[in-house]
Amino acid sequence: MSTAPETVTPTPNRLAVRRVAIDTYRENVVYLHRECEVYRAEGFQALAKVEVRANGRRILATLNVVDDECIVGCHELGLSEDAFLQLAVENGHTVSVSQAEAPQSIEALHRKINGERLSREDFAGIVRDISAHRYSKIELTAFVVATNRNELDREEVYFLTEGMVDCGRKFDWHEHLVVDKHCIGGIPGNRTSMLIVPIVAAHGMLCPKTSSRAITSPAGTADTMEVLANVELPFEQLTQIVRDHHACLAWGGTAELSPADDVLISVERPLSLDSPGQMVASILSKKISAGSTHLVLDIPIGPTAKVRSMPDAQRLRRLFEYVAQRLHLSLDVLITDGRQPIGNGVGPVLEARDVMRVLENDPRAPVDLRQKCLRLAGRLIEFSPDVRGGDGFAIARDILDSGRALSKMNDIIAAQGKKPFNHNAPGLGKLTLDVRTPSTGVVIGIDNLQIARIARLAGAPKVINAGVDLLHKLGDSVAAGDILYRIHAEFSSDLDFARQACDKASGYTIGRAEDVPQVFVEF
Repeated sequence: MSTAPETVTPTPNRLAVRRVAIDTYRENVVYLHRECEVYRAEGFQALAKVEVRANGRRILATLNVVDDECIVGCHELGLSEDAFLQLAVENGHTVSVSQAEAPQSIEALHRKINGERLSREDFAGIVRDISAHRYSKIELTAFVVATNRNELDREEVYFLTEGMVDCGRKFDWHEHLVVDKHCIGGIPGNRTSMLIVPIVAAHGMLCPKTSSRAITSPAGTADTMEVLANVELPFEQLTQIVRDHHACLAWGGTAELSPADDVLISVERPLSLDSPGQMVASILSKKISAGSTHLVLDIPIGPTAKVRSMPDAQRLRRLFEYVAQRLHLSLDVLITDGRQPIGNGVGPVLEARDVMRVLENDPRAPVDLRQKCLRLAGRLIEFSPDVRGGDGFAIARDILDSGRALSKMNDIIAAQGKKPFNHNAPGLGKLTLDVRTPSTGVVIGIDNLQIARIARLAGAPKVINAGVDLLHKLGDSVAAGDILYRIHAEFSSDLDFARQACDKASGYTIGRAEDVPQVFVEF
């Protein structure tokens, strides 16, 4: 809550706040002028950790030093957007600044860097300091790299997950059965959650779905749902929606679930590090914090998926199952087809179009998205004690075909705050580029990573109506000159970036029917 500025006579370590409109992505950064008395007196240096206090609030931040008074004056302390929001004071408010003490867990971090095995107490301390923003980006990077290089054993993964749960808010729905579904990611267009949630909620199961926004993908569940409804909901409103409708589809950032995970992700993604241990801790800590008691986990495998072989998928499955069992979470792991994107659209508006077409039983609905959501929803429904194993798929199909899932989705959208959207005329980016096949043959490969990259270069997810609309899938016969997919963009520069990427690699491989890669799935 913002408060009026204090009337305090400035002293050497008390400065006036100045909001510096720089997005530092989950890192508190403060700015001091090089000629500031505090900077000279305290012996600060760039990238040092400092403590800022005001009105009983306290934040830790990384110091940047500036020479331009247009950014920050000699009697001011500049705050990045993240720091300004956390400190919650107005421009001009007087704050104190001092050097921060080193995190208590730094010794444990050094031992992990040296390859040592850490205890439960070590991980608890590290996670507490990460949640409190006591680690600099350099120290965070050291932790992420150390746990990636010196792979965590399964008990260490459990300790890390437990610590991440303990440092955040935890929902308690006072229900014996609270279900959720999660995919480890890496497959464009795989928007099954937006179909599964209304199906299982219509069956009467509690499914509070708090999802992430895209970081390196063309759309996350929250980005796509935001096309249809508000997703940034206060804690109390989110809780009430779940009570009233048995479900929600909201962004998890406002819920303060496993806050250490959000900080770690800000380092992992730029480094393209996603080790099995960190992946397990990230996913399970969020689900347990959200109050889930039963989870269906989707592990896609394919040549350009995160997991590329059945042995790797089985190893990851066993690690998930071990940690889930230790944390008393019922887990059903499914290994699915990750050879290509799911659905036709890649990008928020395009994926929202596909979801609504499936819910409305539109003949244009992508069959693969419909079938996958029914299988996953069926497994969730089979957690119910009154449903016999193997019957879940038929129950889910009946809920979808009857229109009950659509009705439930409309209830959720209305409760969260409906936005205008017509999936029959979804208002796609006005600039288009058709990518055509140079030869006749059969589609034998679709590169998930390249299709996702092209969609992002076209503007997705920040430009919600940008992305890629796929017109052909694996096994389709094509003639030279046929359109493989259409790129939608809103800005000419974005379209040029996407065109350059396509010129280097379209993401499609054309060959003979017998060369289509095999699929290894477990349903």
